[in-house]
Amino acid sequence: MNSAQKQSTHRAIIFSGPSGAGKSTIAQHLIAHDKDLKFSVSACTRPQRPGEVDGQDYYFLSVPDFKQKIVAGAFAEWQEVYQGHYYGTLKEALAAIWRARKVAVFDIDVYGALRLKDYFQENALAVYVSAPSQAVLAERLAQRGTEDATSLLQRLQKATQEATLAPKFDKILLNEELGTSLKEASALLAGFLSGDAACLEGCL
Repeated sequence: MNSAQKQSTHRAIIFSGPSGAGKSTIAQHLIAHDKDLKFSVSACTRPQRPGEVDGQDYYFLSVPDFKQKIVAGAFAEWQEVYQGHYYGTLKEALAAIWRARKVAVFDIDVYGALRLKDYFQENALAVYVSAPSQAVLAERLAQRGTEDATSLLQRLQKATQEATLAPKFDKILLNEELGTSLKEASALLAGFLSGDAACLEGCL
């Protein structure tokens, strides 16, 4: 990315889609290859998992602390993704990214992504990452080894519901072959940051 492409210090690209679709892999690839991108760390109330670092993977908050921040208007968006598990984007975390003159990159659930799209308006590009089929999605989730039968079913049911919202995004990226998807995501990012409407229309 060059200075001509950085038309605003408050730009953001939002990747969303069901668990297992590949949105995290795509987002992290772009960040690793562009020093002007910065991952936006979300806040959450779920338990911290082994190996996770507070402030790097998530900002881990208690439910009372999270609700207190809601009342204080500290979030650009927030929601209760699963019962008792709140997730949100802290305004101060965004401000820190923009003070560093970086472009914020989000890897976030569908409902949060749409709220951010409304929040940022034309300063954001929202990309819905989808798997080729429910069967492929189930296979990818199973390969992770992090889901039991109940949570796997829960995620697949959620994915079916979220898919109905895909048309609300600026772009839908079908992640069938990862290498191709990474190139398509890079082209989308370049088109968005340069203001190249033709690229945004034609690169997928």
